[in-house]
Amino acid sequence: MSDKLDEQISRRDCLKSAAVSASALVTTDILSSATLGKSPSQSGKPKSVAAVVTVYGPGSHADVIVGKILEGWKQDGGPGPALNLASLYVEQFPNDDLSRSLASKHGVPMFKTIEQAVTVGGNSIPVDGVISIAEHGDYPWNDVGQHLYPRRRFFDEITDTFRKYDHVVPVFNDKHPGPVWEDAKWMYDRVREMKVPFMAGSSLPVSFRKPDITVPMGSEIEAAVGIGYDGLDIYGSHALDSYQCIIERRRGANTAVKSVQFFEGDAVWKVLDDGVVSRSLFEAALSVVPRANGHVPTLQAPRESLILFECEDGFQGAQFMLQSVNRTSVSVQLTGQKKPLATQFEERIEPRHPHFAYLLKGIEKMIHTGRPAYPAERAVLTSGILDHAIQSRVQSGKKLATPELAIRYQPVDYPHAPQPNLTSRPAG
Repeated sequence: MSDKLDEQISRRDCLKSAAVSASALVTTDILSSATLGKSPSQSGKPKSVAAVVTVYGPGSHADVIVGKILEGWKQDGGPGPALNLASLYVEQFPNDDLSRSLASKHGVPMFKTIEQAVTVGGNSIPVDGVISIAEHGDYPWNDVGQHLYPRRRFFDEITDTFRKYDHVVPVFNDKHPGPVWEDAKWMYDRVREMKVPFMAGSSLPVSFRKPDITVPMGSEIEAAVGIGYDGLDIYGSHALDSYQCIIERRRGANTAVKSVQFFEGDAVWKVLDDGVVSRSLFEAALSVVPRANGHVPTLQAPRESLILFECEDGFQGAQFMLQSVNRTSVSVQLTGQKKPLATQFEERIEPRHPHFAYLLKGIEKMIHTGRPAYPAERAVLTSGILDHAIQSRVQSGKKLATPELAIRYQPVDYPHAPQPNLTSRPAG
């Protein structure tokens, strides 16, 4: 740990001894230079957050989420969310680390433990929410190609702190809980046990769509096909979250999943040839994503694969993962329409990965209201589908019964980019 970080921790000790109360700490330290640049509609009552991250380098999820709290929606010093960064825990410091310089620039104390970050070095929990980003960094892989990021450990330490100080605040978990189902289930069980307002999942469901199709809540969806790319663990979660945010809108949806099966290689095309999955829907989804010639290690994903899952209401989910494309899409057949609708979930680069601004807008809403902007169950369910698909792959494509995925939830009509207006005042 550098001298600069040690100086920041010493600064935290001074703040701790000088603070008379949690409210004094909030007004003297949390309202740092990170409040500059906020629009007039957002000034007045910003909420404070602690960030717990694995690494904070250029383009990392910490950069494109936490960076927008520090430096505005476009990370250019302009308007930003009605949030202030109260504290920061970073676990690893590669050569391109940004956290220490940004913490110094914005007067944000850094801490050596997660508990210290959540308490801002005090003996209570003065923050209004916690953002946990366990993505990127030097962490091991297991023997089935899952990157073992410490999402459960981070959540364990965050919620243990809640228990210790008898106070619960909202938590956002970046990407899918887990990645293994045992960890995802443990996290979800603790959420329910402790009544933690909780959100999780990908930025893609709230991203821009190309073309921007409309699938109203309660639509008569006959079938849908998703296409994703790259590794199963890293991008399968994005693809399944994107797919689920569409199919959950079907009329009378029973989201519980009763079986999962994985196909790869020639078996993928046989499913299409046999009509198990609609070829026209597959081609519609393929038509809106760019072609590529990607390659990932075979352990992490085959060149072409398919995850089939069956919901309790009889709906069949079909999620392809292809290395011949480099974006995510979904096509859907609505009753009464001749042609399927298809859209790409965009991953725009400029300005500073803007789809993450819309993810942060949802987080902002939860922290201001104390209620998730949309159900965490979606990400828990897709995490389970993905892990069971990987287990099916290990078992040579065996169809797995999944009574543990009887996760039922009520979806909400939450918008995607370019809505909601980023500079609108959050409720709460």
